[in-house]
Amino acid sequence: MSEIIIIVGGILLSVTIHEAVHAFTSYWLGDDTAMRLGRLTLNPLAHIDPFSTILLPLFLFSIGLPPFAAAKPVPFNPSRVKWGEYGAALVGVAGPLSNLFIAGLIGLWGQYVVGFDGSAAADVLGLIVQINLALFVFNMIPWPPLDGSRLLYAFAPDGLRRFMTQIESYGLLGIAIFMFAIFPFIADIFVRAVVVLFELFTGVHLI
Repeated sequence: MSEIIIIVGGILLSVTIHEAVHAFTSYWLGDDTAMRLGRLTLNPLAHIDPFSTILLPLFLFSIGLPPFAAAKPVPFNPSRVKWGEYGAALVGVAGPLSNLFIAGLIGLWGQYVVGFDGSAAADVLGLIVQINLALFVFNMIPWPPLDGSRLLYAFAPDGLRRFMTQIESYGLLGIAIFMFAIFPFIADIFVRAVVVLFELFTGVHLI
C-alpha cells in the first residue's frame, strides 16, 4: 500500500509541475490561453485527469506493468507565442525539461546528501527519479501530440509537418497507434535511456 501511495503522490507532483511549466512558458511567450482556462497554477486539481493520472497508473501497477500516467494537456495557441514555431517548441519541451530537472535535483541530492543506501527514504527518492525520467524520455519522443513533436515541428520540412499535423488531428487515436504499433519496437531504447539517466543522476546501477 505504501508503494502505491508513493507512486500516486510522485506522479501527481511530477505531472502537475510538468503541465504548470507548459502553462507558465506559454504565458511568458505571450499566449494567455492557459491563464484564461485556469491552468497557470501549481494546484494539482487544475491539471489531473481522474482516469489517465490516477486510475490508469494504478491499473498498470496492479497487473505488474510500469505505471504510466498523463495529465490534462495544457492548451496553447502556437500562433500567439513569440518566435513562431521556435516559441512553440520552447513551450513543448519546457514540460519534459521540468521532469528532467526534478530527476536531476533529487537524484544528485540523494546521491551526495542522503545516500542511496537501500533505506526506505532512498527507495522513495529513487522511485520519484524514475517516474520523472520516464516522463521526460517518453514525452520527448517526436510523435504528435507528444511534447517532443513541437521541437520537430520547428525544424521539419513542410511535407513532414503536414504528415505530423494529420497525425495530431487523430487525437487519442494517434496516441493509440503509437503505443500499439510503434512503441513496442522502441521500448528497449526507452528503457535503456531511462536507466542510463538514472545511473548518471543517482550513481546506482540498475543493470
